[in-house]
Amino acid sequence: MAKFDLEGFKNKYISVDDDGLNKIHLIIEGIHCSACVWLNEKVLHNTEGILEASINYSNHKAKIVWDEEEVKLSHIIETIRSIGYNAYAYDPKLQEERAMATRKTYYSRILVAVFGAMNIMWLAVAHYAGYFSGIEQSFKDILNVAQFVLATPVIFYSGWIFFRGAYYGYKNNTVNMDTLVASGAMSAYLYSIYAMISQRGEVYFDSVVMIITFVLVGKYLEVLSKKHAVDTLDSLMGSTPSEVTVLTDGDKSLVSIENVKIGDLIELKSGEKVVIDGIVIQGEGSFDESSLTGENEPIYKRVGDSIISGSQCLDSLLHYEATKDVSDSMLTSIVSLTRRLYEQKTSDRTTGEQNIRLFF
Repeated sequence: MAKFDLEGFKNKYISVDDDGLNKIHLIIEGIHCSACVWLNEKVLHNTEGILEASINYSNHKAKIVWDEEEVKLSHIIETIRSIGYNAYAYDPKLQEERAMATRKTYYSRILVAVFGAMNIMWLAVAHYAGYFSGIEQSFKDILNVAQFVLATPVIFYSGWIFFRGAYYGYKNNTVNMDTLVASGAMSAYLYSIYAMISQRGEVYFDSVVMIITFVLVGKYLEVLSKKHAVDTLDSLMGSTPSEVTVLTDGDKSLVSIENVKIGDLIELKSGEKVVIDGIVIQGEGSFDESSLTGENEPIYKRVGDSIISGSQCLDSLLHYEATKDVSDSMLTSIVSLTRRLYEQKTSDRTTGEQNIRLFF
């Protein structure tokens, strides 16, 4: 843990603001629902020295601001790990490799769950058919044991993430969705074992397997959809230049997009993307706006026409006047709105789960 406090690590991943506060972006592994986000944020906010802790549910990236005189980064990492999650500094070069390893683990858990569900349903059909038409106890015992064998790896391997989440939620005095799934599946599993051994009542191993499988697959599909949306936004923002060519009294200079002001004259070359909205002052050419409007045909722009950020100049050199700064441009507005929608959905889920906690 001491490596997180070394100067080399700080210089690479940690930034210091004007007030002397440290800021870092971490990736938190193990998050699979909004309750996980809520639990991590709650624990971090209760940690002395941390002034800000916000987690993006879409990509599991956490922004943490803290006072190093009160708390060390190694203690923050240790706090996150103490509630059952892992955290490491966000590094785009290593992120995809780590994400791939996480997905492989998810694949194996889903594979075991689906295999168990498909086979246990065949046994369940025979079991229920025998229930209505009559079945000898010896054959019923064989079916019960076979269902027990199939259900056990599903509940303890595929369903492990739910039990882990429920355990750490209980450890921190919270009730979450993992608690519901884990308690429901385990109750049915234990009762089924009792019914199998005592030969009284019916077993529900098939219900246990289906609970775990459906919830696990549903969460994975949700993760995939969010990842696709986030990757689209990241690729859209990542492909845009961070500097533009500004013309000042005939002189050209590269200026950071954050420093471009309304009224600045910008030169746009063939193949470049528009970063800031504006109006064409000199020249004309075709623009690809498919990423914004869905229009697959290039749009021809002339002097006086407006161009929007996110579009791409295809075949000419022209000059245009900035009508907005980068914070108010179309592309930035789209990305900001989409992220707010993600945050709102996460907030809605968290509110619902908090209501469940109040109920209990």
